[in-house]
Amino acid sequence: MLKSLLTSSPTAGVVAAGPQRSRDGSPVVLGAALLGFFLISLDALIVTVALPDIGRSLGGGMSGLQWVVDGYTLMFAALMLSAGALSDRVGARRAFGGGLVLFALASAACGFAPDLGMLVAARLVQGAAAAVMMMPASLALVRQGFPDQAKRARAIAVWTVGGAVAVAVGPVLGGALTATVGWRWIFFVNLPAGLLALALLARVPASPRLPARLDAVGQVTAVAVMGALTYGVIEGGDEGFGRPLVVVSLLVAAAAAVAFLTAQAKGAHPMLPLPLFRSRVVAVSLVVGFMLNAAYYGGVFIFSLYLQQERGQSALHAGVMFIPMTALVAVVNLASARLAARFGPRVPMAAGQLVGTAGLVALLTVGPHTDVWTVAGLMVPVGLGGALTVPALTAMLLDAVPADRAGTASAVLNTGRQVGGAIAVAVFGALLTGAGTFLAGMRWSMLLAAAGLVLTAAATLTLPRDGHRDAKA
Repeated sequence: MLKSLLTSSPTAGVVAAGPQRSRDGSPVVLGAALLGFFLISLDALIVTVALPDIGRSLGGGMSGLQWVVDGYTLMFAALMLSAGALSDRVGARRAFGGGLVLFALASAACGFAPDLGMLVAARLVQGAAAAVMMMPASLALVRQGFPDQAKRARAIAVWTVGGAVAVAVGPVLGGALTATVGWRWIFFVNLPAGLLALALLARVPASPRLPARLDAVGQVTAVAVMGALTYGVIEGGDEGFGRPLVVVSLLVAAAAAVAFLTAQAKGAHPMLPLPLFRSRVVAVSLVVGFMLNAAYYGGVFIFSLYLQQERGQSALHAGVMFIPMTALVAVVNLASARLAARFGPRVPMAAGQLVGTAGLVALLTVGPHTDVWTVAGLMVPVGLGGALTVPALTAMLLDAVPADRAGTASAVLNTGRQVGGAIAVAVFGALLTGAGTFLAGMRWSMLLAAAGLVLTAAATLTLPRDGHRDAKA
């Protein structure tokens, strides 16, 4: 089965040549793609609740635990822009199968990691597999398996549910596994799901391989920017920003950023076409997506530690505390779409950011003896604000660019959101370490996130009312 997935010939990928069972709306195609997307989204959050147990088992301070989270998110964000081109070059089915195998092997390596360094290294590989192979290839498989537009729209809606469910159950499942069978099982659980997805993928016809150019210089410099910046912020917060290695890493990040922008401006096939940002809608959308993920993922990171380290809750109880925040996400997503259809996308976008801000401000009142269910309730607006904003944000962005740039614009938005989550974990962890006390660092983090959302909400209100293109992208 595995050999057939990874060695299909270039000419075997014509969809029309595939068996009838996997054409025109196959549940097999959708099942494989949905499982892949579920795993990708799950591993961004499932580990967070297990961080205290990982620290006790493998050692390492705050910076080590930050890298367990950011190792995955960093590589996911850094490689996502090139992922679509690579998937086109090798074929979606082959890319998806290769990504699943690599992801499963990296998950096993995480589960068996003897020390924190090996765990972080395996998380980096997990993130790379998720971005380069699985993320774009899973959606491409849906496009391949559902040529009818109406059926494809319904399939994509179901596909997105995989990510939403993963986000909702990630902290709870992570807490339950950590409390019952140990933190290593948060990675081992990927193996049966990966095998099931591979079994389904074996019944999918091979995908066509299309010519696509890779921006090698842009990709290398993008990884350098994100890696050096994340290292500088994490280690600076832990050891001090005057430390020579931290200063050097921040200088490397700045130099790599200049090289990246130069390559994108002058390269024949840039992975990030800079003319996209001539549109104010695109630019604001990217910043809004960055801040939403910063608030959400940063909040989950901080309150996972707060509930366990400061309040003595078990991993299971900490995971349960996130249920109120995540349970209504799917319902609010639908409400956002209806509001955008009636009032335009600006209304749910701005409203969602302000609701999230209200939640962050309310969390400033949390102290060492606040009832834990009160804390769980105060986190609800943060999740609901993001759920209200993201569907309208995505629709506005796609409406602001030409149809042939929709895939690139979507990749840019998702990259910005992942970068926001990674930077938030780095910055908030630095504040927890450097603010004197955990609660002081937690409050500074919430205040910073709230200020960011207020600014992006104000920027949202300056956009065209209907979200139409305001500049030629």
